[in-house]
Amino acid sequence: MKTIRTGDQNLVKQLNKSIVFNFIEHKGPVSRAQISKDTGLNKATVSTMASELINDSFIYEIGEGQSSGGRKPVMLYFNNHAGYSIGIDLGVNYILGVLSDLRGNIIEEETRSLNDSKLDNVIGHLTAVIESLVKKAPVSPYGVIGIGIGVPGNVDKDDKILFAPNLNWKQVDLKQIIENRFHIPTKIDNEANAGAHGERLYGAGKNIANLIYVSIGIGIGTGIIINNNLYTGSSGISGELGHVTIEASGRKCPCGNRGCWELYASEKALLTAAEEQHLLEKDHAEGLDCLIKEAQMGNPGVLQQLNRLGEYIGIGLVNIVNTFNPEVVVIGNRIARFKHWIINPITHILEERLSPYHKSNTEIRFSELGKHSIAIGAASFSISKFLEDKRVSVQ
Repeated sequence: MKTIRTGDQNLVKQLNKSIVFNFIEHKGPVSRAQISKDTGLNKATVSTMASELINDSFIYEIGEGQSSGGRKPVMLYFNNHAGYSIGIDLGVNYILGVLSDLRGNIIEEETRSLNDSKLDNVIGHLTAVIESLVKKAPVSPYGVIGIGIGVPGNVDKDDKILFAPNLNWKQVDLKQIIENRFHIPTKIDNEANAGAHGERLYGAGKNIANLIYVSIGIGIGTGIIINNNLYTGSSGISGELGHVTIEASGRKCPCGNRGCWELYASEKALLTAAEEQHLLEKDHAEGLDCLIKEAQMGNPGVLQQLNRLGEYIGIGLVNIVNTFNPEVVVIGNRIARFKHWIINPITHILEERLSPYHKSNTEIRFSELGKHSIAIGAASFSISKFLEDKRVSVQ
């Protein structure tokens, strides 16, 4: 049973301050008079709370707004440069890090290739990326307020990595490692959850209450948004739909299963098929870039492999749509770069296999944030926590 907070004068003041802060953050630039009118708070209270928020560096005054008569009002605006957040997309063969402001705008970016997924090697590169971004952060009242890291594996509710099959990691407390090194609050989550969060806030899933984000990289993960909330399951490890079986007697997967969807519809599946057909040299460092160039030049072998990949992606999406009935499915991560060559076979499979009721109520979109969706989403976890700590709840 939740304990309901009973209020004294100080709590009422905190609640009023939270109301004003929320209003300016989401509706600014806005005048004190407009806040008073729309929230029902009296003008003196709004003025006092605004002054405190200015002193806290969370809002600032900008130029005068339009007047309907009398003195022009001074407008209040959320200070998205009060602090900065670091977001990391920790891939199997790369690290992408971003420094963002409190609205998720990218200020700095850094990418490194990974040729070895051993923990010590990855930690070395990861800490170097974070250290570089920390140094590049502009001077601000609150500095770097958090670090978020999206990882390709199962992450429990305590932010511990239970199993990352494509990295061959088990029971890794990455949160503790990073916090001990940088003394900055750190959030670890599954990379697809981070991508879903990023797209819902800033990208193709904006204002969508029920969506599935499908992260297609070396493996496949899914982030699930239900009624505007990220669904993570009872122990925090939901969304491993890359490991649903689509071939009953299929290939053996590192997860222990056979015939997993990601063995047929992922970046790794595409690169492996291209190598087997001698369309790409084995372990080509820039494999995806090479395949995109060949597709643009009309290489029939590459186009055939992309068509096959799109069909396999479509098969998995049929299962997702039948299971969750989402408004939107967002396809993201690095395979989204092949949108123009895989959208038709995906659509063909959905048209062929979905019921008309599901087809008419689900839209397939590609990431608007591109390669940044996971990193921005990871950064936004820290931003949300930082801003929530400045607000007040009565429960």
